[in-house]
Amino acid sequence: MPIKVSVVIPVYNPGAYIEDCIASLLRQSLPDDEYEAIFVNDGSTDGTPGRLDRLAAEYPHMHVIHQEASGWSGKPRNVGIGAARGEFIQFVDNDDWLGDEALERMYNYGVENDADVIVGKMAGKGRTVPRELFRENRPHANVGDAPLIDSLTPHKMFRKIFLDKYNLRYPEGRRRLEDHVFVTEAYLRAANVSVLSDYICYYHVKRDDASNAGFQRFDPAGYFKNLREALDVVEELTEPGPLRDRLFRRWLRVEMVERMRGQRLLKLPQDYRQELFGEIHKVVVERFGPGVAAGLQPTQQIVAGLIAANRLDDIEAFAKWEKGIRASGALESLSWDDGTLRVGFTAECASGGKPVTFRADGDKHLLAPPLPQSSLDAIALSGADTSAPLGQSRADLVLRERGTGAEFFQPVELSRESAAVKGRVGYSRQILRATAEIDPRTAANGAELGDGIWDVLVRISSCGWAKETRLGSVRSDDAGQGRTGALVGSPARLVLPYWTDPHGNLSLDIGLRTDRLSYDLATVTPAEVTVTGDVARLTATLPLHVPGRADVMLKMTGLGTSPTWNVPVVLTDRPAGGAELIADLPLGDLADGRWRPGLLLPAAREGRSVALALTLRADGGTVVVEPVAAVAKSPAPARRSMLRRLAGRVRRALRTYKK
Repeated sequence: MPIKVSVVIPVYNPGAYIEDCIASLLRQSLPDDEYEAIFVNDGSTDGTPGRLDRLAAEYPHMHVIHQEASGWSGKPRNVGIGAARGEFIQFVDNDDWLGDEALERMYNYGVENDADVIVGKMAGKGRTVPRELFRENRPHANVGDAPLIDSLTPHKMFRKIFLDKYNLRYPEGRRRLEDHVFVTEAYLRAANVSVLSDYICYYHVKRDDASNAGFQRFDPAGYFKNLREALDVVEELTEPGPLRDRLFRRWLRVEMVERMRGQRLLKLPQDYRQELFGEIHKVVVERFGPGVAAGLQPTQQIVAGLIAANRLDDIEAFAKWEKGIRASGALESLSWDDGTLRVGFTAECASGGKPVTFRADGDKHLLAPPLPQSSLDAIALSGADTSAPLGQSRADLVLRERGTGAEFFQPVELSRESAAVKGRVGYSRQILRATAEIDPRTAANGAELGDGIWDVLVRISSCGWAKETRLGSVRSDDAGQGRTGALVGSPARLVLPYWTDPHGNLSLDIGLRTDRLSYDLATVTPAEVTVTGDVARLTATLPLHVPGRADVMLKMTGLGTSPTWNVPVVLTDRPAGGAELIADLPLGDLADGRWRPGLLLPAAREGRSVALALTLRADGGTVVVEPVAAVAKSPAPARRSMLRRLAGRVRRALRTYKK
């Protein structure tokens, strides 16, 4: 078969981190004869060369090329391009990994949409990844109509004849931002770029020791010299005007302004901070016209203006204020509606535990940072627009899978409210009120949410701030009462909202990854049994939401020597709330004994069931329900917190006694 995809992996001393990369390549859903992996060993001095040789000897579609160390990733990637036989080339770093279906999905998507470049959705494990770009699938995208420029890492799929047509290769040698130069030119020359957002294709990983090249402190002079090369590509392939300004704005915002904000700036040593600022100032003055900074958000405009004015002291004062700004949120309501979880919440930005305030100026609102007058004067002289575009503020609800870092935005209905600040005439705060809908069947950008623990977050975007917070620790009584699990989809999967321990935030357990359902079913279950002929019909009410009906199993566990057996049951929605369970139990199987029924859901692993808070006692053709004050398998969250506090007190007392 022709090779569809060649995966090129530059390798230098990854140690054990390469194992996840290798494993993900071997798990790909594409047949082995339709893709190849090319590991280019760039002079590794650890045990990796031998590991790769053994891999290539065992798997015909795994290849390794050994070369002397070149100093960076550019040359090994170029060597991989030269050796590739595939129709497309996918670049992967040796400490990252791919989703199991990534190559197949990206290849098919690229062919279907005649794309020169395919950008697969990324998840960051300790690393930031683009978010807005992956809000939706974008089969036909370019730098003018999609935020492609926010994603300049090389971890994409490129059509090989496209790379060869324009002789697109990475700059080589020990340098920075070689991927910016390569990817920017690819975007600007591509006839079409396709963005696949409904499947996690690439996992971008921060090593535990933070030894990834991107986390090392760089030489500012060399870094911004390399950055200018990316700007040169934009100047060569675009005309002066709004598009060029918009592309340049990415480097001004990400590589310059954001390095001069908040804690990111203040944690740098003073001498390095000054050196970094000096190089940034040079680039801003040399390369960017007024249209570049004009498109930034107000807080970013302020920093950009102070950079251009060469005022590091005022930037530091602004950073000290910004570092304290946080997102806050309150869960107002939680309820299920036909298999969709509706989440009502409010959110706003706060600083020092108090809401961020804005000063009224006619029909506008202005940023009002509590800075020295000299700094405020400098901001005014910079020409920055300090008006707060509160009509553009947004609060998103995001689901993040705890194990992988995969993120998906959920649909939100939003309203913005301005509230007066007590004791401060002319000042107001902004409250964002929202209702989000989480449909587990489509919540992954149209696809089904996978099994796992999904944390619920609120992300606020306002005035140049992008802040997020967990949701649930502050909540109304209504939200607490509305928290129940649901059986959704076909076959039915459990989606269980629960409060995390010890903070009480909202998370979703999908596929019985925790024992939390045991807590929900640990109260007495209303139930009755009616016997007709040789069948005992059990009817019970469970604290679950079932849209329509769900066919599951009931595991009958004998409390004596009787064997365990399963029986099919039906769960249906009750108008009064909860789900009605109906199970027809053969009297012959019940015999004379006591039985504990437990739910056996399709997603349960290893036949694990969740016991109901009742037992059935069969005796001489009659069956009696005996309620059980069930005890969960482990203490409830509040009880666990109490036990931990008690244990801490005991340890402290023992230490005092020993002294």
